[in-house]
Amino acid sequence: MLDTDEENGILLQKKLGGNALFLKCDITNEEEVKSCFQKAIDTFGSIDYLVNNAGILGYTPVHETSLAEWNKIIGVNITGQFLCAIYAIPSMLAKKKGAIVNLGSAQSFMSQQKVAPYVTSKTAVLGLTRSIAVDYTPYIRCNTVCPSTVDTPMLHWALEQSSNPDAVMEECIDMHLLKRIAKPEEIASLIAFLCSDDAANITGQSFRSDGGIGILIEGSKQD
Repeated sequence: MLDTDEENGILLQKKLGGNALFLKCDITNEEEVKSCFQKAIDTFGSIDYLVNNAGILGYTPVHETSLAEWNKIIGVNITGQFLCAIYAIPSMLAKKKGAIVNLGSAQSFMSQQKVAPYVTSKTAVLGLTRSIAVDYTPYIRCNTVCPSTVDTPMLHWALEQSSNPDAVMEECIDMHLLKRIAKPEEIASLIAFLCSDDAANITGQSFRSDGGIGILIEGSKQD
């Protein structure tokens, strides 16, 4: 597990027990990523699965986005996935088996207003996934999971940016066909499936766990 949140990372490692390893890492820093993956290999012997789950969000349209903010979001959401793949793939190739799951978003396919860097980064994830799937077949499978609204700390941060968080939460619920937001465990179950041998025939694909929001938006375009 790689994260910049050392306090919660250590707590999670203790909760998961001896088969877990937390390492503090800025995934936009190549040297940190390289070092952490080597420590993981030294500890467990190999990298069998990679889940690229780190992500950050910002609220700006293109002309109000500073280059620093653009680079920050692109850095975490897509460059970080690229760097982690660089240092996971050789270990998988050595075993001639591995699986990578990249986290995209429902906004890999659509966009709300004023999220230009985020949407750009999450759209790019689809291209990275396809490229890994094609370049490393048949030994490494790579897929994308694209959630919509999930009950995570990032969602609650986003709600705090509004003057009426409760109203925004209701909007988030109502815009989904299922009239709910996802639990983290539901997204994790899909990721676990894609890493498992039960998904041995699946690669280069994107899966929307989006509560039906994509159907609603696509349907509205046709009306």
